[in-house]
Amino acid sequence: MAFTNYKNIADVLKSFPLSYQEQDFIQKIEFKCDEYFVSRLNTVIQEGIVFNSEYAICENIISPILTEVWRGYIQSFLIWSHQPLNYDENLSGVPDYVVAQRSPRGKVVLEKPYVIVVEAKKDNFEEGWGQCLAEMLAAQKLNNDPSKKLFGMVSNGKLWEFGVLQEEMFTKNRKYYVLENLEELMGAVNFLFAESLAQLLN
Repeated sequence: MAFTNYKNIADVLKSFPLSYQEQDFIQKIEFKCDEYFVSRLNTVIQEGIVFNSEYAICENIISPILTEVWRGYIQSFLIWSHQPLNYDENLSGVPDYVVAQRSPRGKVVLEKPYVIVVEAKKDNFEEGWGQCLAEMLAAQKLNNDPSKKLFGMVSNGKLWEFGVLQEEMFTKNRKYYVLENLEELMGAVNFLFAESLAQLLN
């Protein structure tokens, strides 16, 4: 079944032996935003056509923020855009973005995913999380190491929510983050990269 067929978190829990809880797990990590990046992003938001489609949101908001944080982890991770992720017939499809370990064989090889990012189509976060959790589960199974944390993000560009899957427990962060508070938002994204790096190096 395709990831998009899971319409909410409950759909995933009914199909797989997972449990759900809500708990703030994101710790505050300072992230100093580059002034040129902030200026350019603000220009795009104020003057560009940004929120008219899911593609525009991905290209103009989500991707630039991911990429800006990723710059600090460029030796360890790659960001894959709309790359197929297939475990079996029940867990297959194309995530919007996957942050994966950089392969020693070159940047054309998709290695272990650590972060899954989904754009909330039509601001539907419930459906976005159903899709994201299914993608996280597929990534966990492909990684073959359920003890490691696997992170997820769902965003409509303006609002960002975070989750983590470890073993058979999915935890959704109670606090959400907003584009208007860019430094705090990017600090949360940076936390996911930092935690992923710590697991990679461990």
